Amino acid sequence: MNRNPLAPRRTGSPATRRRRRTGTLLGLTAWLCGIGFFLPVAWMVLTSFHSETDAATNPPSVGAGLSLHGYREFFGADSGVSPWPPLINSLTASVVATVLVLLLAIPAAYALAIKPVRKWSDVLFFFLSTKMLPLVAGLLPVYLVAQNTGMLDSIWLLVLLYTSMNLPIAVWMMRSFLAEVPVEMLEAASIDGAGLTCTLTRIVAPVAMPGIAATALISFIFSWNELLFARVLTGIVAGTSPVFLTGLVTSQGLFLAKVCAAATVISLPVIVAGFAAQDKLVQGLSLGAVK
Repeated sequence: MNRNPLAPRRTGSPATRRRRRTGTLLGLTAWLCGIGFFLPVAWMVLTSFHSETDAATNPPSVGAGLSLHGYREFFGADSGVSPWPPLINSLTASVVATVLVLLLAIPAAYALAIKPVRKWSDVLFFFLSTKMLPLVAGLLPVYLVAQNTGMLDSIWLLVLLYTSMNLPIAVWMMRSFLAEVPVEMLEAASIDGAGLTCTLTRIVAPVAMPGIAATALISFIFSWNELLFARVLTGIVAGTSPVFLTGLVTSQGLFLAKVCAAATVISLPVIVAGFAAQDKLVQGLSLGAVK
């Protein structure tokens, strides 16, 4: 039977065409979900460049004129209140806590993933069980301990808390990453006489660098965004940027342009860190998920 050369040619079997349509539909759905999650962030950034009058209109004025008044207010051009001490406190607590988490999580995960540890699954469950207690349930005991030890309103108290809060998740993540390290490399290093420190720094760390970057980024984000303990346990000296952001809601009202400008600036370190480690984050998460 001769086929009409002008008739449209079908490519692939019905199952193949069905998979293509499904893939296209899933891709379109993913794009719509991504745009839906991004719209509030874009709206926040756009509102930060509006004046307070235009930001408070109902319905919101999308095409209003742009202004830097919100950013000048946030950086204390008129009030004289500087946001730099809270930003520096957040950066100090997050970076130091992240470094401590990595220094403690990598050897622990190495022991659970590579070295023969008895009942390693029970150890992992114990680490995870520490996250089952709500943070608010431990707030009063932590406050009393900090009060009796004189550590209230101290940045090092936040470092200690953030390290203990993020360590269980870091051990779980690093354990799955280190389980993918080839055993042959470790055996060769052991035959060559490499010790534990040399093995971790020269063999394990370069191979598991994507996983280390992913763990460090997640630990940094959790530390940077933490509010409950920082709000209760700090005051003037050790207040962090989320605490400073909540202080912008006053009895005089909610100034949307200033709040959006503050939220944009406070979100920048996390966004920059995410973009800087984007490739290693994707590799690390894939390394831990794919066997």
